[in-house]
Amino acid sequence: MRTNLSEMLGIDHSVIVAPMFLVSNVEMTVAAAEGGATGAIPALNYRTDKELRAAIAEIKSRTDKPFGINLIVNKSNPKYKKQLDTLVEVGVDYIITSLGSPEETIRRCKPKGIKVFCDVVDEAYAKKVEDLGADAVIAVDNSAGGHCGPLEKADLIKRLLENCSLPVISAGGVAKAEHYQEALAMGASGVSVGTVFLASEEADLSKEYQDALIDYGAEDVVLTTKLSGSHLTVINTPYVQKIGTEASFFESLLLKNKTLKKYVKMFVAFKGMKKIENSMSKASYKSMWCAGPAIEHVHSVRPLEEILGDILSKEE
Repeated sequence: MRTNLSEMLGIDHSVIVAPMFLVSNVEMTVAAAEGGATGAIPALNYRTDKELRAAIAEIKSRTDKPFGINLIVNKSNPKYKKQLDTLVEVGVDYIITSLGSPEETIRRCKPKGIKVFCDVVDEAYAKKVEDLGADAVIAVDNSAGGHCGPLEKADLIKRLLENCSLPVISAGGVAKAEHYQEALAMGASGVSVGTVFLASEEADLSKEYQDALIDYGAEDVVLTTKLSGSHLTVINTPYVQKIGTEASFFESLLLKNKTLKKYVKMFVAFKGMKKIENSMSKASYKSMWCAGPAIEHVHSVRPLEEILGDILSKEE
């Protein structure tokens, strides 16, 4: 099944194994690429530039298929400039931008032939990134895991198709073939899928985290602002219920201050990401596990290739 996305990247299937903070890794990316899809890794999954370069080099040594890197392009990411320098230097097939303006990324990637896909949650921002020269938009709807948008999938895709001419990649709620086909039928050129791949054998997560993906359902996923300052989906464990899901009154007050907002958000994000990091490989009563409503369709831990096969099973 050929779409704008598959033609653009030269892939067999229009599926991106989504970049997931502290989860996506070389093994997942290679498995996605060799399965005829593609995968991306957040640059922030690597503490140092040396580690980021090593990961990209390893992927290139194990597959000649396309893969990408996700960049947080706002001021809350102090590593952004260096990460962009590295990606432009070593070369990747595409960059997914999140949480900020992609202007500099697009300007520097165009001459290198690196595609830039931009996360968007509404048509106004989609139009802005189109005017900047983006190659596609990733439509982050209200069923997405991680940082989600406010609009339902069908509404968001319709708005984007009516207001910009870029290929639309649907992000949110895809777990099996029916969801993939529905997104394509709505006019999407592909899908970005995260949550179900948390339960892959290639994901280096604790047994407790992956057991939670199996044991909890869609109704157990809630939004919290306590981890990044923006709405983030997490499993509503007893610990999440205990601490609540909203930023403290003091943090909320500071986040409204134009001068201090940037620094407060960086501080909240730093604390929140440390909590997530600590929950990845070990369990405690303070575990904070990110996931989207698609956990409803997770019933076991399986090879990534098998999970991808479920999504592609009705592709013609």
